[in-house]
Amino acid sequence: MIVLVGYASAHGSTHEIAQRIATLLKQDGVDAETAAMDAVRDPQRYDAFVLGSAVHNGHWLPPATAFLREHGRHLDGRPVWLYSVGLTRVVAGRHAGSAHESEQVAAFREIADVREHHVFSGVLAKDDLPWFGRRLFRMVRGHYGDYRDWPEIDAWADRIARALSADHAPAGDPDAPRQS
Repeated sequence: MIVLVGYASAHGSTHEIAQRIATLLKQDGVDAETAAMDAVRDPQRYDAFVLGSAVHNGHWLPPATAFLREHGRHLDGRPVWLYSVGLTRVVAGRHAGSAHESEQVAAFREIADVREHHVFSGVLAKDDLPWFGRRLFRMVRGHYGDYRDWPEIDAWADRIARALSADHAPAGDPDAPRQS
């Protein structure tokens, strides 16, 4: 089984999360590859997908949406996990629950067998915003920084690895996890 951990990243935060997820999947015995979604040429070679995008203005980046629209038929019948990276949870409060699922992600559920969509907080650096964005951010007393919750990301990757192992456990193996 080969898993694609695909990403669309504007400033590198989402790429780093994808690398972390792939590393953890590999540590759990899952063959995982990391790639920018706009660089994937043959999605048919993957058995499962973990796909994420930075969220700007409430939307996934164009390379991510293009990948799902163009290759949706190749995802059919294969497990897919989606993750969004943005600052919605930071703005709503550090411990706020996952942000409301966008219409865009809901539409992706129509394309693929999405097992779960998770929202992670990202990184915001001063240089990531245009001048008017920096001004507005200062007016609302925002704080720049790295808001990624690595233990949360690690736990999510571990849940994916367990689900993939359960999906591919040999029949009749007494030590195999039971599905309910």
